[in-house]
Amino acid sequence: MKIVFMGTPEFSIAPLRNLIQNGYDISAVVTVPDKPQGRHLKMQPSPVKKFALENNLNILQPENLKSDDFIKSIKEISPDIIVVIAFRILPQEVYSLSKLGTFNLHASLLPKYRGAAPINRAIMNGEKTTGVTTFFLDNKVDTGNIILQKSIEIGDDDNFGTMYNKLSELGCDVTLETVRLIESGNAVTSPQDNSLASPAPKIFKEDCQINWNKTSVELHNFIRALYPEPIAFTHLDGKTFRILKAKDTDIISNSDAGVIFKDKNRLFVNCADKLLELLEVQIEGRKPADIKSFLNGFRFRENEIRFS
Repeated sequence: MKIVFMGTPEFSIAPLRNLIQNGYDISAVVTVPDKPQGRHLKMQPSPVKKFALENNLNILQPENLKSDDFIKSIKEISPDIIVVIAFRILPQEVYSLSKLGTFNLHASLLPKYRGAAPINRAIMNGEKTTGVTTFFLDNKVDTGNIILQKSIEIGDDDNFGTMYNKLSELGCDVTLETVRLIESGNAVTSPQDNSLASPAPKIFKEDCQINWNKTSVELHNFIRALYPEPIAFTHLDGKTFRILKAKDTDIISNSDAGVIFKDKNRLFVNCADKLLELLEVQIEGRKPADIKSFLNGFRFRENEIRFS
């Protein structure tokens, strides 16, 4: 059984490691080319490439997934299965090269949250349950026939970071089980109901700005959906003010949306309906701080300050 594994971020590593630990032959790992990062723009490999190097795996880093050289490389491997986890959109010329099929592990319960940011969007929308899905690739993104699904609860205190880790671990079992089903010829698939589909588009910096005219629950979900990255932000006295952690309250708003309210060592913001309590923040030019530490170094003008 020859497997070609395709992935890029940390999310992909646990399922890849699990396949190796269960005796599967990873004939090649396909990941993105190294990219310049940091102040000095030093070329850095993807997390998956780092793992592959540590485990002496064959690595392919195509610039163009439709290039003749890349397609030739996959043909020469002649993989039984191609496993895709958090990678680029594969052209049919590539995913059709596996003998038994090419499947993707997606971090949602498809057809919900098709797209690049399923974990963030599920939390942002206040979902109580999410999960992972494996499906055979076809010519439209995240629409192929479902092989397996497993669900997991989203707790009120979960954020993007905690759910990212939980879903990666859940994906270990589902990826391994999917490979075994395909290998044994026992994979039974079901089509997705497109009428139930919802989008999970990529999140850009401008999408992270807080709209204080939303409810406190909506903003609690928004902030935790963007933590620890890319992080929700607002503006205070012309400076970027990042909100890392917050929680909704049952305290009715007493002023316009965005106006800040201080109570001893606690800090609240008026939302559309109730107050949102801020727990951890970072003002431009300073390090992240819990609210008590932040207030110790901040001159507060009662009822004169509002976020914009």
